[in-house]
Amino acid sequence: MTSHAAEIADHLRSEQDRLVDAFERYDGERRFRRREWRRDGLGGGRACVLEGGAVFERAGVNVSLVHGARVPPALEAPELVGKPFRATGISLVLHPRNPYAPSFHANFRYFEVADRTWWFGGGLDLTPSYGFDVDAVHFHRTLREWCDRHDPSLYPQWKDECDRYFFLRHRREMRGVGGVFFHRLRDDRPGGHERCRAVVVDGLATILPAYLPILDRRVPMPYGERERAWQLTRRGRYVEFNLVYDKGTLFGLQTDGNTEAILISMPPVVRWGFDVRPEPGSPEADTARFLQPRDWAATEPGPVRTGGVGPDGERGTAAGRSAETGRPSALGHPVAG
Repeated sequence: MTSHAAEIADHLRSEQDRLVDAFERYDGERRFRRREWRRDGLGGGRACVLEGGAVFERAGVNVSLVHGARVPPALEAPELVGKPFRATGISLVLHPRNPYAPSFHANFRYFEVADRTWWFGGGLDLTPSYGFDVDAVHFHRTLREWCDRHDPSLYPQWKDECDRYFFLRHRREMRGVGGVFFHRLRDDRPGGHERCRAVVVDGLATILPAYLPILDRRVPMPYGERERAWQLTRRGRYVEFNLVYDKGTLFGLQTDGNTEAILISMPPVVRWGFDVRPEPGSPEADTARFLQPRDWAATEPGPVRTGGVGPDGERGTAAGRSAETGRPSALGHPVAG
């Protein structure tokens, strides 16, 4: 079997450059720090992190190309235990400063095992502290359009997989509004490798149109201490998932990868309170309905209103700067809900 890992890693580095440039320009204040890393007998990668920006409190975009003598337990593939592997991937996590702007995660990866098998994996998901129907609908419809360009059966399968994967069993809730997630994309027919790779390349191209329009709506919204406190509480759930359940985090740690790069996914500030329960009927309580599986792509988001709360829970913008920081909108002007 011809190895494609190094070639794919080169493409992922190019995508890393493109995404870092796009997020730097969107933030408008801070730049990413870039750090190359290497481990003897493992491989290496490049970590890019932006912290303390105007829009992003933390943003990380990582690429790695690693190999090992034994498949790590995180892959949960008994038939491959003890076999050598090569893997490359790109992972990005963005935690905006504004509590109304959702966190975003995406990763795409490629594995080869023992010169006998290969597969792609990956996905995109959205984690709001405050839910907005119009954002969830836009996100899922954009992902569905990507999947439908390749195979209409992919979106419903991958959405269900995402709903199951990003679920905190001890909290009985999803991490966010989901998205799509796939473990092993493989096609053994002639041209199958190229077809699978095309799905991943198109998925990488879907990241910005899926996420940036949501930031356009949410980053300018005013907020205060109450919204910030709720954001930090919800971020605690993000940390719980990553440290307890996330296979990517476990894979990185089990292969002795770069710890700083692996933990870039963590939000920079979180809060845990004892038995936090939002007031019934409050915007914070409304978050709960976004944390259970729902067919968002088939949902009509309802009318968008500004300056208040619409019938679908849509909160509009009353000003173009944060009530907490006084910072102008990232786009330089107010953006309607």
